[in-house]
Amino acid sequence: MRVGLLSAGLVLIGLAQSAVAGTVLVVGDSISAGFGMDSQAGWVALLEQRLETEGIDAKVVNASINGDTSAGGQARLPALLSEYKPALVVLELGGNDGLRGQAPKQLQQNLASMIDASRAAGAKVLLLGMRLPPNYGKRYTDAFAQVYSDLQRDKQVPLVPFFLEGVGGVPELMQADGIHPRPSAQPRLLENAWPQLKPLL
Repeated sequence: MRVGLLSAGLVLIGLAQSAVAGTVLVVGDSISAGFGMDSQAGWVALLEQRLETEGIDAKVVNASINGDTSAGGQARLPALLSEYKPALVVLELGGNDGLRGQAPKQLQQNLASMIDASRAAGAKVLLLGMRLPPNYGKRYTDAFAQVYSDLQRDKQVPLVPFFLEGVGGVPELMQADGIHPRPSAQPRLLENAWPQLKPLL
């Protein structure tokens, strides 16, 4: 009897552990898609390696697309949630909205919708914040940055305030276009996300 109960307990523990890990779905743009480099050098691939090193049994799905906007991510998300049933959704979007001068209010609405949809599907959410270069003007860049802090407050969502911290604006870490990080910057991107990401796994 005791052996049977012990075996059943071990099975339940195993099921609980696999349920906690689950799938990490990254929905982003070229920063997460690894523009201009081998995809295996990108921060998402490094995340997969980190999870294995840490003994965290989680699958990583990179659903990032070069040039994607928050509107594009919002349109793609329902199918991704249905297909992969993630335990954690990492949202890395907004940079292209800003570079195109789109309204910060619309960006906020799109990201809020994605947060709500992810949670309704049973997933936790991590938001990776972006900032714009100063040549877009203080009023616009401040309003853009405010989107992420407002979402953190209103949605109580974990936030990395500036995902490119220590990378953006550093010439030796950026590609020639000044927008996309080099392969050498990818470990820093992972380190920027990791302190907020790990507790969600």
